[in-house]
Amino acid sequence: MKDALTPQDGHDKQDCENAAAKRWLGRFAARYRPLGITILGDDLYCKQPLCQAIRQQGLNFILVCKPDSHKRLYERVAGLAATGDVQTRTVERRRGKRTDTDTYRFVNQVPLRDGEDALEVNWCELTTTDPDGKVLYHNAFATNHAIGPANVAEIARAGRTRWKVENENNNTLKTKGYHLTHNFGHGKQHLSALLATLNLLAFLFHTLLDLLDASYQCLRQFLPRKTFFDDLRALTRYLCFASWEALMAFMIKGLELEAPDTS
Repeated sequence: MKDALTPQDGHDKQDCENAAAKRWLGRFAARYRPLGITILGDDLYCKQPLCQAIRQQGLNFILVCKPDSHKRLYERVAGLAATGDVQTRTVERRRGKRTDTDTYRFVNQVPLRDGEDALEVNWCELTTTDPDGKVLYHNAFATNHAIGPANVAEIARAGRTRWKVENENNNTLKTKGYHLTHNFGHGKQHLSALLATLNLLAFLFHTLLDLLDASYQCLRQFLPRKTFFDDLRALTRYLCFASWEALMAFMIKGLELEAPDTS
């Protein structure tokens, strides 16, 4: 927790994300190396020093790769596309009554940046369109994994999963009642770290309840998340319950839901 909240590596205020990523590699790469994990990240991390550091630690990467910050790479891709050396795969996907089209373009061994010492990476792009041709999704990724027709969809899908972490963890902590970002800068010693720790513990307990508590699961299936927590806040402000189980039972009875078997 200290590393996340306290300035490190000589940077002012909160740490530089790339410096934090390199520090994480130094501390944890040996633990995860035997698992052959793949590091995911946005365009901010798709820089040669970090990509090289990841590979030197025996790990893999799939990172968002945008044209504005990788001009040399996209110049090379454009040149290869002109000669027919960029491969394309198209997949149709049913979404209810609608059929969307995923178009993948990919090529191996293109330079990540300008210069003779440029790291060579493999690149793929995914564009999803609806039946009218409207673009629903577009993104591109650089990776050290070799890309072919059989695995390009898997590579793109893996690259997109960082948004699952971003939305279901980071954004939840920031915008869904935990107010994690509001804790930074509070107090003169350790208050911000304490508040952030309490937020993380709350998030952990809510996750465990969602996995293990049948009454909690019953209520969450019926109540939207915000409504559920607003109800909890109101009830515990004015009433005292003997236990968590008693609170859950009170809510289930009040909503006239069928109580789950908790025996």
